[in-house]
Order: sequence, then C-alpha cells, then structure tokens
Amino acid sequence: MAVAALITWLITAVGGFVMLGLWISRGGHRPDSGTRLAPGLVFSHVGLAVIGLVVWIVYLAVDKTALAWIAFVLLLPVAALGFTMLARWIPARRTGTAESRFPVPVVIGHGLFAATTLVLVLLAALGVGGR
Repeated sequence: MAVAALITWLITAVGGFVMLGLWISRGGHRPDSGTRLAPGLVFSHVGLAVIGLVVWIVYLAVDKTALAWIAFVLLLPVAALGFTMLARWIPARRTGTAESRFPVPVVIGHGLFAATTLVLVLLAALGVGGR
C-alpha cells in the first residue's frame, strides 16, 4: 500500500508540475496577470505537497508510523487548497488567464491521482495492506 501511494503521489506531482510550469510560463505569478489562482494559494499547495512527499519517502525508508500520519495530515490542507483552485479554475477556463489553458485531462488526472494518493496514504497509515 505504501509503495502504491508513492507511485500515485509521484504521478500526481508530474501533473501538478505540468500545470505549475504552464501557469508560471504564462505569467500567472505576476500581480497584474488577472489570474484567479493567487500565488500564495498555488505555492502553498505545491510546498505542502512536496513536504508531504518528502515525509512519505522518509517514512518508507525508516518505517515509523508517525511519519505516515504526518504525511496524511499534510495532505489534508493540500487537498483543500487543490479543491479551492479547482473551484476557481472552472469558471476561468474561458477567460484568457494563465490557468485557462491547463489541459483538461491533466487537471482531471491530477485530481484523480491526488484523491487516490490520499486514500492510499490513509490506508497505509492504518496498516492496511502492508508496505
């Protein structure tokens, strides 16, 4: 379960970095860009997700259950921030902002893999399915 969570987390990260790269390259991080995704929102989401991933990798290396729970708790605000960005992205899809050109399959895949990761991390922290 824990290794499956790592794999889904890494796939989620790839999709996230694709969107982050598009957003930055199209000027979404600039104050005058008209983006609906505030830089603080975006970078908090990314930062917490990366920290959680690092904690998860350390958990896999040392097998301390507390680290699995820390990673899970870190994923909760990551998910909340992700849902916030999704809610802001949906009406912005036709506005010409930096995020309006995110590929829909990447957004959907990112969300589905993120939800799967959250469930797998919870199950692993609970000790379901072994490592």
